[in-house]
Amino acid sequence: MAERRRIEVLGQPFDPLTWPEALGRIAGWAAARESRYVCISNAHSAVTGSRDPTFAAVLREADMVTPDGAPVAWMLRQLGVTGQQRINGPDLMWRYCEQAGQRGEAIFLYGGSEATLVLLKQRLLAAFPGLVVAGAISPPFRPLTEAEAARDIALINASGAGTVWVSLGCPKQELWMAAHRGQVQAVMIGVGAAFDYHAGTLKRAPAWMQRAGLEWLHRLCSEPRRLWRRYLITNSLFIWGAAKQLLGR
Repeated sequence: MAERRRIEVLGQPFDPLTWPEALGRIAGWAAARESRYVCISNAHSAVTGSRDPTFAAVLREADMVTPDGAPVAWMLRQLGVTGQQRINGPDLMWRYCEQAGQRGEAIFLYGGSEATLVLLKQRLLAAFPGLVVAGAISPPFRPLTEAEAARDIALINASGAGTVWVSLGCPKQELWMAAHRGQVQAVMIGVGAAFDYHAGTLKRAPAWMQRAGLEWLHRLCSEPRRLWRRYLITNSLFIWGAAKQLLGR
């Protein structure tokens, strides 16, 4: 196997990947039931990692960190990765489930509300009839007890799923995955709001906004009270940090 290549943006590691490479790595790990975790990291994640040593360690130890968000993909292109695309959570989940359905592969869903999970399972199985949704858990917002955590892990491992799609929000989902590597015998992928997008409970930005790198603006307009700090403050910090990195090369 080729040596893993990583490139740092604001001091945080990213894997320069094509879509086939990202999907292929996950599929290979899933087939072997390897305990791995994948972070889908955007400008907010990079800034958080640059300011929070605990979160930085989670990114550093991840088995794959994909460049989500137009600013991160743009930075990787400036740093020599020609044609780097966004490898974002909703599209990664959808593309993987399409391929998993062709293989008759089992997946597990962890996160979201009970209502969202019902809609999500219906949508996935309608789109990909060969897909097996081996289980779904909507954990409480509070911290789990040891017994509850052990029960969830046992259910995931008994399901036979090769991948666990985790929708707990950043940084909660990344911390959860890192804490359970070695216990969950599957590949854990943190996909943020992907469950709500695919279930239809949250409207995703139009395709032209996604292509233009403006998906963050659509989310900000949709949930301004919750997201204004993330996008206005952390995006400004990302631009400042990126400028310093490029000028200091």
